[in-house]
Amino acid sequence: MLDTRKDASEQMSAEMQRYRALFISDIHLGTKACQAEAFLDFLKTHRAPRIYLVGDIVDFWRIRRGVYWPQSHNDVFQKLLRQVRKGVELIYIPGNHDEAMREYCGSRFGGIAIERQTVHIGADGRRYLIMHGDEFDVVVRYAKWLAFLGDWGYVTALWFNTHLNVVRRRFGMPYWSLSAYLKHKVKRAVNYIGEFEHALAQEARRNGAQGVICGHIHHAAMRQVEDVVYINTGDWVESCTAVVETEEGDFQIIRWNPHTGVRQPETSSKELEAAA
Repeated sequence: MLDTRKDASEQMSAEMQRYRALFISDIHLGTKACQAEAFLDFLKTHRAPRIYLVGDIVDFWRIRRGVYWPQSHNDVFQKLLRQVRKGVELIYIPGNHDEAMREYCGSRFGGIAIERQTVHIGADGRRYLIMHGDEFDVVVRYAKWLAFLGDWGYVTALWFNTHLNVVRRRFGMPYWSLSAYLKHKVKRAVNYIGEFEHALAQEARRNGAQGVICGHIHHAAMRQVEDVVYINTGDWVESCTAVVETEEGDFQIIRWNPHTGVRQPETSSKELEAAA
């Protein structure tokens, strides 16, 4: 008997998906943990006339300690620039790991607009504040040395996670994320994420926006924070997630499986509205 579910998944992975806008953050090019090949596969089948790069695209923190730049990382830039030449509007909002680019905010290079933050107008006319989010991370703002230490701990966890998942794959077990598990289970991490979300929602209100789209904490999410829709794009280190807006104005989190190339749509803004 044919496995129709597998056929459907393969078809979903191969079909070209067109959207009104793509929102991507935390690729961390220049690091061994970066899933550049998975991101390139994602770009092959997901197109939009406007792409927002929401920070930490290049990890200058790690590059300072030693250059790691395989061809796939160069291919990411080439792919994005090729889309710009075809007329795609590309907005680059630097994060804390590529903060050197913040010196050029307000400038345009080769059709790429570099902005500190911006506002995206949804298909339904709602305003969404777009920013990386590190501005509301107390550790990054006031104890940068601690942020570097935390970054080292994250790299160590990724190293452990990589080797663990090699073993899991050999036994036919699915991918498992240690950092995602800790973010969901450790009380301090859960509290930190909640405080981060509320701080971003408050900033959206201050800017007259009905939603906020950010990155930074590598935790893809979409939820209603009082009267503001909070959306986090996740990352391309572990979760391989992006946010898309459909032509109908529905925002969705897309999770891309780096091993199978299958796209898995997750939370939808329309679902949030229906549940409200």
